[in-house]
Amino acid sequence: MAEPRGRTIPLSSTRRFILDLVHFASKVPSVPVSRIMDVSTLTTARTNHPSRPSWALLFMKAYARVAADNPPLRRALLSFPTTRLYEHSINVCSLAIERQYKGEDGIFVGLFRSPETQTLNELQAGLKFFKETPVEEVGFFRQELRIGRLPTLLRRFLWWSTLEISGMKRAKRFGTFGLSSYGALGAEQVHPISPLTTTLTFGPIDANGRVCVKLIYDHRVLDGASIARRLADIERVLQTEILEELRLAVPARSAVFGMMHT
Repeated sequence: MAEPRGRTIPLSSTRRFILDLVHFASKVPSVPVSRIMDVSTLTTARTNHPSRPSWALLFMKAYARVAADNPPLRRALLSFPTTRLYEHSINVCSLAIERQYKGEDGIFVGLFRSPETQTLNELQAGLKFFKETPVEEVGFFRQELRIGRLPTLLRRFLWWSTLEISGMKRAKRFGTFGLSSYGALGAEQVHPISPLTTTLTFGPIDANGRVCVKLIYDHRVLDGASIARRLADIERVLQTEILEELRLAVPARSAVFGMMHT
């Protein structure tokens, strides 16, 4: 009896984007550095915050705050016309967001400019925009789909020119650092790859408020000892500045609630 035939599935624009991303990411000699962080003090404060911001946003803002004080974290290696380093003036976070498009789950990139200068409410509103706005109405999502429909050689040239020629365009279109996490799904990425200089990821937060946080870096641009120190800085910012912002929002909500019932 003959085996039933399978089927050929054409590549969607979103899948082609991932193929292109992996193609360029595979050329980066990336190295992961991890640190177990204690975020137990943030758990209750986050739950009580009016917008209950995503953990990804807390880590994003903490990292951006550290990167604002450490310019090397905003650098990238460019190869054309000569090999050189470019340092961007601001932070731009490239957040991986899963969206469904035409019946298929796809990865899209949400760009957050200068997240350290935005409130957690503003960041949460931005995340909601990227998650709920129709895909075709978000600029970079639309660009991803449009380029994904092009022939492979043309797609690869467009992405290469963005990543390797102009540091400003690279930061504007791809970001200065990436953030991706499966922590909410109970899983941890071992070594995510990316064409960016650094990518932050974290796993599940355990019952004691401890979490493994990793910073994957391009060894052509940065060194491991510096990355290890920056992870310690991120933990410090989470336990101080981010915690303070979370706590300050709670009395404001309580005060408004009390006035409504006076």
